[in-house]
Amino acid sequence: MNNYQLESLLNDFLKPFAIKDYCPNGMQVEGKAEVKKIVTGVTASQALIDAAIEQEADALLVHHGYFWRGESEPLKGMKFKRIKALIENGINLYAYHLPLDVHPEVGNNAQLANLLGIEQRSGLEDGNPNSVAVWGELPNAMSAKEFSELLAMKLNREPLHIESGVAKSIKTVGWCTGGGQDFIDLAASKGMDAFVSGEISERTTYSARELGIHYFSAGHHATERYGVKALGEWLASEHGFDVSFIDIDNPV
Repeated sequence: MNNYQLESLLNDFLKPFAIKDYCPNGMQVEGKAEVKKIVTGVTASQALIDAAIEQEADALLVHHGYFWRGESEPLKGMKFKRIKALIENGINLYAYHLPLDVHPEVGNNAQLANLLGIEQRSGLEDGNPNSVAVWGELPNAMSAKEFSELLAMKLNREPLHIESGVAKSIKTVGWCTGGGQDFIDLAASKGMDAFVSGEISERTTYSARELGIHYFSAGHHATERYGVKALGEWLASEHGFDVSFIDIDNPV
């Protein structure tokens, strides 16, 4: 498939123009015209680029690409080396940030729900059809310890658990993959028993304790592995691409 046709295919599926983002979504670096082999991964780090080069990929498809709002604009240092490697090897770079978080099928939030067995209900942000924070219910109530163990088993990393300050089991769960810790206040106002995100701030601890909601910081990378992996699997099964998912470990 032509590289611009692939971008159109991804745009039609993920609908990036329906949500305001902090970076450009779609093709970020142009490479060779014909795309057959695609490598997917969470972040377009040098290690992932090197792996894509080794696999002779025509395209790299990621959740975290480049050109973030407020970042330094000059192409030098680490940024230059990454983009130089892509261009010299003819690798197209496609990146989808918030559109990949919120997609109802392959999105990070949807995939995390599938992994944990949570039945997703709706968004936490009233009136926003593309709410990046969502909520749902576990099939059966769990203790905080049991839920923490479930996260650890499914994500292959131990979550940081801030207790709610009240003795309560967990049935309703709000979550936002990645850096969505500040949605904890909204989740508490909606009566959630727990909130899950990838990161934690100093203030998150006090929100959890004082608002009576369990908080689980489960890792930015760990909570966002599954969207881009599912997107690659969709490209392989529905459109015949040769796709490999490469997980570059990140403890954060």
